[in-house]
Amino acid sequence: MDIFPAIDISDGRVVRLQQGDYGQMTHYTISPLDAAKDFQSQGARFLHVVDLDGAKLGETTNFDTISQIASCDLFMEVGGGIRDEERIRNYLEAGAGRVILGTAALRQPQFLRDMVDKYGSRIAVGVDAREGKVAVSGWLDVTDVDSLDFCKQLSDWGVRTVIYTDIATDGMLSGPNREVYPKLTAIPRLDIVASGGVTSLDDVIALRKSGCRAAIIGKALYSGKIDLAKALAVAKEEDK
Repeated sequence: MDIFPAIDISDGRVVRLQQGDYGQMTHYTISPLDAAKDFQSQGARFLHVVDLDGAKLGETTNFDTISQIASCDLFMEVGGGIRDEERIRNYLEAGAGRVILGTAALRQPQFLRDMVDKYGSRIAVGVDAREGKVAVSGWLDVTDVDSLDFCKQLSDWGVRTVIYTDIATDGMLSGPNREVYPKLTAIPRLDIVASGGVTSLDDVIALRKSGCRAAIIGKALYSGKIDLAKALAVAKEEDK
């Protein structure tokens, strides 16, 4: 299993939210570029970056900042406000390994399918769920779409990577929703990236055993709850 350290960006700064609440935003003094370099120095090969302003406003507000991060020798996936092909192309040309569609994936299914047909595995979908229902527009709009059913539909449409976040666990340092991931990894042809609440090495091991392709770790790294080098090591252990 791979580990993706997370860098969430608002107004050019590294931040973390609690349960997707923009009113509960913690700011960190380290710059996004320095955070990426620090993760890289600890052995990270992957990076998960989100433009929180973009997710909320539907614009790539922090594009220049994220482009600087792309200069690092890391596989970077990026999401937040990517709702047309020009933005996809701009991020890929800037060095992103893949882009994450969220709101656009739900609201514009034909657009999603067209982009998957054109860009293949470089298109991922972020499925953010509150009480099992898909939330969009920076988690501010909770729909009546069942998140598991939506993931199955995404697989049928040719999507190969889903970043699944249980909003209730995100930023809470209380562990991920361990029950949902075995259900997700059972969906054929879909690689699941777990996100939200990964706090301990036990969480990493549990997600690895559930069959997740990767796990995203955010606040636990910034608060010192988890050691990145140790997380990278246990993520690569073989299950017996």
